[in-house]
Amino acid sequence: MSESTKHITVHTSSLFDSKQKRFVNDVSIVIDVKTGLIADTFTRGDEALSQDELSRPDTIDLRGLTVLPGLVDAHTHLFLHPYADVASLHQMRDESAVERIVRATNHARAALDAGYTTYRDLGTEGLGDADAGFRDTINRGLTPGPRMFVATECIASSGGYEIRQESRGGALGCCGGGTAVPRISDPADGVDGVRAAVRRRLGAGADIVKFYADYRKRALRFPAPSWPGAPEIRFPPSAHPLYGARNPNTLLFNQAEMDAMVAEARLAHAPIAAHAHSPEGVIMAARAGVTSIEHGMTPSEDALRAMKEHDVLFVPTLSVFEASLDSYGEEGEQVLREILQHTKNAFDRGIRLACGGDTGAFAHGENVRELELFAKAGIPAPDVLKAATLRGWEVCGGDLCGRRFGYVGAGWAADLVAVSGDPLKDLGVLRNVLFVMKDGEVYKGSSI
Repeated sequence: MSESTKHITVHTSSLFDSKQKRFVNDVSIVIDVKTGLIADTFTRGDEALSQDELSRPDTIDLRGLTVLPGLVDAHTHLFLHPYADVASLHQMRDESAVERIVRATNHARAALDAGYTTYRDLGTEGLGDADAGFRDTINRGLTPGPRMFVATECIASSGGYEIRQESRGGALGCCGGGTAVPRISDPADGVDGVRAAVRRRLGAGADIVKFYADYRKRALRFPAPSWPGAPEIRFPPSAHPLYGARNPNTLLFNQAEMDAMVAEARLAHAPIAAHAHSPEGVIMAARAGVTSIEHGMTPSEDALRAMKEHDVLFVPTLSVFEASLDSYGEEGEQVLREILQHTKNAFDRGIRLACGGDTGAFAHGENVRELELFAKAGIPAPDVLKAATLRGWEVCGGDLCGRRFGYVGAGWAADLVAVSGDPLKDLGVLRNVLFVMKDGEVYKGSSI
């Protein structure tokens, strides 16, 4: 593209309208190169495009392909790679910061190559505020990657979300000695304490605040073997992934603390997300007015009712459950079926869903698995595509983002992906993305 080019025109024959949840035909998109925004869209008439028009240096012809807004992964961890390869403990404790950042650079490229033009990254898992700096390197054009909305460190109560280890101190477990481990959350307690924590996160550059409404914080009551040769605890309680008592999800904050975090985020015009597995955590976070619930795995009509009543977005992260339940065999398969049905129940209640797989715990670049699991849960394909595009913008904060994306229309970011085939018949066609444009710049496929 020459420096004198001010606009690009992209011609499509099948384009997904994420507001109407349908494909529209013969739409052309005019893109302002300087702003990276869509300047105009128009439906072409009956007259065919001439070869002269198509051969212009400021024209991209995507006719014959299926075109969608750039995809949004609403729950990611760019600094993590699959737990099936390396356990999270060893990634956070043993991998160097340099290695984790280099890996993240590769992850960002893989995500963009897969058609994901936006990432909502919900915690660095031991790298402090590095996600804010990484976001800035992408925004400065130093490395390719999705548009990132980051949480920096997440907020948890004292002892709520941290690396659990039996060797915590000296010979008798007191001060000194022990294995050094990184901090993986910003601990805060009490109404004043949690308000201060929100302020710290925003001051560190967070786009979005995330707190843990609940977590499995009692792992050391019946510790699982965590080193070679470690003996198992005798007669431990059930470790059932949903209802087990060995290390259940336990509330980390009371209602007043959750209310205070949401109120403080709103003062700063920032969205706020709550990690919540238990029905109690989901209900309390929804009552506080969070932007979104992450995970929400335990089936509960009361939890669904609270999300609907308070118009909370739900990011069910089905992919990470599929990956983590694999080792449970038939029991894990049954739990996954319950989680999928719970997600379908949320959809049937009219709760707004966004697609985010907790990507990182499984491979970046395989993000589309979340869409496939939405479909497996029984959610219609047009609604799945909306959850992976426009709903992604909403869960990132909507107009609080400072930029609109997830829809193809005037004033929205020029994010486009193209595939061969019909995703309404098979969402798997999204695994083979042929063209990627982000902010009007082509990263994959046809170039100018």
